[in-house]
Amino acid sequence: MVVPAPDLPARVRIHEVGARDGLQNEKSTVPTEVKAEFIRRLADAGLTTIEATSFVHPKWVPQLADAEQLFPLVRDLPGVHLPVLVPNGRGLDRALALDATRVAVFASATESFAKANLNRTVDESLAVFAPVVARAKEEGAHVRGYLSMCFGDPWEGAVPIAQVVRVCRALVDMGCDELSLGDTIGVATPGHVLELLAALNEQHVPTDLLGVHFHDTYGQALANTLAALQHGVTTVDASAGGLGGCPFAKSATGNLATEDLVWMLQGLGIDSGVDLDRLTATSVWMAEQLGRPSPSRTVRALGKTAQHHKEQ
Repeated sequence: MVVPAPDLPARVRIHEVGARDGLQNEKSTVPTEVKAEFIRRLADAGLTTIEATSFVHPKWVPQLADAEQLFPLVRDLPGVHLPVLVPNGRGLDRALALDATRVAVFASATESFAKANLNRTVDESLAVFAPVVARAKEEGAHVRGYLSMCFGDPWEGAVPIAQVVRVCRALVDMGCDELSLGDTIGVATPGHVLELLAALNEQHVPTDLLGVHFHDTYGQALANTLAALQHGVTTVDASAGGLGGCPFAKSATGNLATEDLVWMLQGLGIDSGVDLDRLTATSVWMAEQLGRPSPSRTVRALGKTAQHHKEQ
């Protein structure tokens, strides 16, 4: 039953991260053609922003070492944006050489995670990103800034809101077109989400520049997403089938499952443009490729329902 709630957006854009953030966390390497078929099926389900891959050094993320082979297989999908992660100038060069038009840089709100993930301090990493963002903008690319550890850090604990706002402001000032606020270890709760969003607005970071990226470690991802929607956020990161976590933060568990998000949005009467049945079938197919069941509750529920009807 569709029962709308007050003060929520009419439409939400889902930034699908399963093909990048999800698959980079797999122990085994997924064949390039399987990745390409995954992206095609996600597009066929109605997703219009699908993060395709990452142009990081293969030593750091071997699961995505085939970026040069994969991207040309999917870059011409009609009506679909295919952002790619670029860690530095070399990564940007590789992406631009393949005609990528949307790129993302990956910053940290905490010193501990900046050191673990980027091997630099927060300010050193921002100094590396500034020329990357500037050049991407010169080339006409859309730039997303990811910010990890916005709510908690496994080494430092709770992260002061002012600390997060400072790095967000720096990313906006260097030219990022949008920011994704990452709850990398899944410790956020709704009040914390609302407090951070309000603090960003106070420092002139508008809500329409913001997306949210929640992990479901403590089962809070949907609750946190709803709080963000109530604040006016209309971009939500999610991963088909709940794939992924974070290879550089061992306490991080899976991303918010796209199917779980779509189920909630449908019940609230919020348009996402996604066909839930097709998306579920895609995640069931991908789970078969990976040899294990999907962690998404909605995929499990709808999969069982479909199997029951088939048996009848």
